[in-house]
Amino acid sequence: MSSPVIGLLGFAASLVLILFGVPVAIALGVIGVLGFAILNGFDSALFILGSGPFEAIAPYSLSVVPLFLIMGIFASHTKLSSDLFNAANAFVGQFRGGLAMATIGACAGFGAISGSSLATVATMGRVAMPEMRRAGYDDSLSAASIAAAGTLGVLIPPSILLIIYGLLTQQSIGQLFSAAIIPGIIATLLYSVAVAVQVKRFPHLAARVSAQLSWRTRLSHLAAAWPIIALFLLVIGGIQVGLFSPTEAASVGAGGAILLAFSRKKLTWKVLVSVMWESAEMTGMVFLVMVGAALFNYFIETTGLPHLLIELVQDSGMSSLAVLLCVLLFYILLGSIMDAMSMILLTIPFIFPMINALGYDPIWFGVVIVTVAELGLITPPIGMNLFVIQGTVPDLTSQTVIRGILPFICADIVRLVILVAVPGLVLWLPRLMY
Repeated sequence: MSSPVIGLLGFAASLVLILFGVPVAIALGVIGVLGFAILNGFDSALFILGSGPFEAIAPYSLSVVPLFLIMGIFASHTKLSSDLFNAANAFVGQFRGGLAMATIGACAGFGAISGSSLATVATMGRVAMPEMRRAGYDDSLSAASIAAAGTLGVLIPPSILLIIYGLLTQQSIGQLFSAAIIPGIIATLLYSVAVAVQVKRFPHLAARVSAQLSWRTRLSHLAAAWPIIALFLLVIGGIQVGLFSPTEAASVGAGGAILLAFSRKKLTWKVLVSVMWESAEMTGMVFLVMVGAALFNYFIETTGLPHLLIELVQDSGMSSLAVLLCVLLFYILLGSIMDAMSMILLTIPFIFPMINALGYDPIWFGVVIVTVAELGLITPPIGMNLFVIQGTVPDLTSQTVIRGILPFICADIVRLVILVAVPGLVLWLPRLMY
C-alpha cells in the first residue's frame, strides 16, 4: 500500500473518529502517531511523540491565545453585551426588524472582543432573545439572527480561528486580523439586509416597531458602550498602524479588559478566579488540539499526500478557479457535519500546500476559509450555533431555528461570492501594513 493511500485512510479514520464524538485532539494525535509508526517504524513514532508536543506549543506567538481569551472572558463578566445591544438598538430599533438588526450589530461588537462564536451566541442569546420576544418577534427570526450573527465572532478580530490558521500556515496574525475587518463589516451588513428582506416580505416576523429615541438618548447609550469600542480600536488599530505586535496587542487587550472590569466594579476575587480558571481551561483545550494537529501534520507530510494532490491538480488541466470552487464546496459540505476548528485542523495540512501552489494569496485564503467555517456553524444538521441557541433558550425547537436560518445562509453565500470575485476587499488593509 502506497504512502499517499495510507494518508487518505488516515484522514478518513480521523474524520470517522471525530464524527463519533472522539475529541479532536485525541483523534488527530492517535491517527498521527499510528500512521507515522506504520510508515517509519515504532521507534521513530516514539521520537515524534516525545518532541512533537513541545514543539507544537513552544512558539512565543502562541501567547496571544490565553491573552485574547482573558480579554474576551472579562468582557463577558462585565456585562458589556447589554450595553452593546442597547447602543445598537438606539440607532436601528425604530425600523421594522430593528431589534434583530441591533442584535447583529451587538454580536459583531461582542465578537470583536470575545473572538468566540459560541460565547457570542450564548451571551447575546440571554440578552437579546427576551427583548425580541417582548416586542412580538417570531422566534424563528430572533433565534436565527442570534445564531447567524454569532458567527461573526470567528471572523472579526481577534479571532481564535484566524490565530490557529496563522500558526498552522506560518502567516502573519496581524495581517490576518487586518484582512478580516472589511469582510466582517460586509457580513454584518448582509445579515442586516437578510433581516430587512424577511420582515418586508413577512411583516408578522417583527410585529411591532420600537419608538424612535432622541439623539440625546442615543448618545447616552453609545457612551455606555464606548469603552468596549475604544478597547477594540486600541487593540486592532495598534496592530494596523504598527504600534503593537499581535502579542503586545493581546497583552494590551487583556490589561484593558481587566481595567474595564475594575472601573465597573466587577473585579471581585470571585470573578478574577473564575476568569483565570475559564481561560486556563480554554487555553489548555486549544493547546491540546494544537498538539494533536502537529502529530497529524507529521504523518500527513510523511505520506507525501500534499505533493500528490498538487501534481494531480496540475495534471488535471483544471483552472485554478475551478479547483478553488471544488475546495470551497468540499469545505461547505464538511462544515455541515463538523465544527469549524476540527475542519481546519484536519484539512489545512494537505489543502493549504495545494492552494499555495496555485498562486492564491494565503492571507486571502485564510479569511475565505474562516468565512466558509462560519457557514458551517449555522448549516444543519450539525451547525454548532444552532445547538448553542437552543441550549441558551431551552423552549426553542430545532425546527424553529432551522426555519429561520436559510436567509442568513444565503447571505453567507453571497458574501463568499463577493470575497472570491473581489479579493482586494480582503487584501487592501493588510497591504497598507507594509
